[in-house]
Amino acid sequence: MSARRRLAQLGLLGLLLAIAILGAGYSAFERAVTARIAVIEIPTTGVEVRDRDGALLRAFANDDGRWRLAAGAGDVDPRYLEMLVAWEDRRFAEHGGVDPVAFVRAAWQSLAERRVVSGGSTLTMQVARLLGRLPTGSLAAKAEQILFALALERSRTKAEILSLYLQLAPYGGNLEGVRAAALSFFGKEPKRLTAAEAALLVALPQSPERYRPDRFPDRAKAARDRVIARMATLGLISDREAERAMREAMPTGRRALPMLAAHASARLHQAKPEAARIDLTIDKALQARLEDYARQKAQGLKKPVSLALLVADAATGEVLAQVGSPDLFDRERQGFVDLTRATRSPGSTLKPLIYGLAFERGIAHPESLVDDSPGGFAGYTPQNFDREFEGVITARRALQLSRNLPAVELLGAVGPSRLVYRMRRAGAVPELGDRSLPGLAIGLGGLGLTLEDLVRIYGGLANGGVAMPLHVERSAEPAMGKRILSPQAAWYVTSILAGASTTTKGSPGEIAYKTGTSYGYRDAWTIAYDGRHVVGVWLGRPDGAPVAGLVGQDSAVPVMRDVFARIGPVTRLAGPPPGILASAGGGLPPPMRRVGRAADLAQSGLKPEIVFPPDAAKVELGLVSGAGSELFLKVRNGQPPFTWYVDGRPVARDALQRQARWQPLEPGFVDISVVDAMGAAARSRVFLD
Repeated sequence: MSARRRLAQLGLLGLLLAIAILGAGYSAFERAVTARIAVIEIPTTGVEVRDRDGALLRAFANDDGRWRLAAGAGDVDPRYLEMLVAWEDRRFAEHGGVDPVAFVRAAWQSLAERRVVSGGSTLTMQVARLLGRLPTGSLAAKAEQILFALALERSRTKAEILSLYLQLAPYGGNLEGVRAAALSFFGKEPKRLTAAEAALLVALPQSPERYRPDRFPDRAKAARDRVIARMATLGLISDREAERAMREAMPTGRRALPMLAAHASARLHQAKPEAARIDLTIDKALQARLEDYARQKAQGLKKPVSLALLVADAATGEVLAQVGSPDLFDRERQGFVDLTRATRSPGSTLKPLIYGLAFERGIAHPESLVDDSPGGFAGYTPQNFDREFEGVITARRALQLSRNLPAVELLGAVGPSRLVYRMRRAGAVPELGDRSLPGLAIGLGGLGLTLEDLVRIYGGLANGGVAMPLHVERSAEPAMGKRILSPQAAWYVTSILAGASTTTKGSPGEIAYKTGTSYGYRDAWTIAYDGRHVVGVWLGRPDGAPVAGLVGQDSAVPVMRDVFARIGPVTRLAGPPPGILASAGGGLPPPMRRVGRAADLAQSGLKPEIVFPPDAAKVELGLVSGAGSELFLKVRNGQPPFTWYVDGRPVARDALQRQARWQPLEPGFVDISVVDAMGAAARSRVFLD
């Protein structure tokens, strides 16, 4: 064999060997890339709670304590993306994970400058390093980055890789990702950024601990300004904008990430720990306004007195704002307790439903006469809050004055069990204690309800008698309501609570409300509604201890009005539905003119009796000194309206109330008489001094 032929054979053998080696190397390379595709593990992002429009209400940190939030190109300012790509990886859209041009450029710059100017890493390689928690500074580490980068490019789209960078880029401490950084440093989402803010977010991941603006503001500013200058050179921003951006103040500290609707968010997160996102019906702007208000209001309350607020849409049952406590971290007020869900005595807040049931069943009408005088009902002897009695008055007036005796009498007529049943239809869960059957005491607060329960019930009143399911979590399924009162009965109650003096056509006003004060001054309530919103207010101590002077009218009503002011323009209450009986007195059906004991009084023919001043009394009014005060006149029994006479001259005509006032001019004896609507009269002779 000639030497030439032997040389050819050796060359062929070498070629085959080289091909085999290259093939084996390529095969090994492919196996390495494929193996890394299989082990790519995308870190979880924190659970996000969003409002009705998708705005962030609260975020939860990951199990490792890091703030890492889901992010995509649509979540950030487009100019930030332009700056990021221009600074980190100008050929990101073109290369396959590794950019040879960038490597050559980095090597040439390092040789020319005799120092490392740039590393040549692409965004994909940076994501690979962050995903794999890979080290830096060695050839082995760089090779591992390259393999992971190629694996990413083969298994993910460019948009997905960019999204991973936006989620994983380090910003110092426990901040990861551009959204967590923007919320922490700027207090806002990164959708709209100034040039300076965008530049800072581009610069920080290069050396996140060294450039932390909360610790090293000068270094952070220098890094930011280098990015700004480079962007101006590339033409992404104008020179004038670059100058303005360099003058912009740096953030000096970290802000807390949003924590609105904290109680509801925590409750739902605990119930659905696997959910990455929880969507609520909350209105973020309203929630923020009411949380700020609750904190300010709490400053004027003596600790541990607290408050809770709830706003819902009556037509849908959606919770628009829910403030469980003024401050989640206030230990003295047990701020961690959601007081909108705490079971308390509702005081007088159930009276509207009692009256509504009486109206619905034809037992009474708003203009029916009821008796507010001392008495007992099946062994139960209630008292009025002020320990005074009005005698025979209209049901409308009795509810507006929150008199206890008429409410208990009407509850006896409709039945406590029916009241409980209607509450449950509204979605409320009344706590009856160990009683197997409810008694009359439940009408005056002798049971347990939550603020959520009361908003459910009043939502039914506001919605024409149909209570929609109260819910704070958004649902694709339309909610179905349940009727708790007839439309006519619900409107009668609304007319009374809105302060209307008679049953007339048209809207009764803007806001209908009822207050409540539990036994022992433990709870102060106001539940109110306009033509759209239901507002619930509670004040008291979280531990249920008494609070001297805590009364619904004085404590909770001002808060309710402040809440409506923060909701916005009031929606007027709706007009009456068909079937309203706009009559009074003799225009009512005979069985509805007088109800219960009031009817008994009429049948027994009780005549009016002057309670004050009693006959033969001497009343000190200071008339001798010339600065005499008015004389109060009060009558019980009889049928209003009343006409009062002094020495035969009328001093008060057609008085529906059982008391009147008269100003004497001089001391001496006077004859006082009163005549009721039936012509019955009473007299007393007194001496005024």
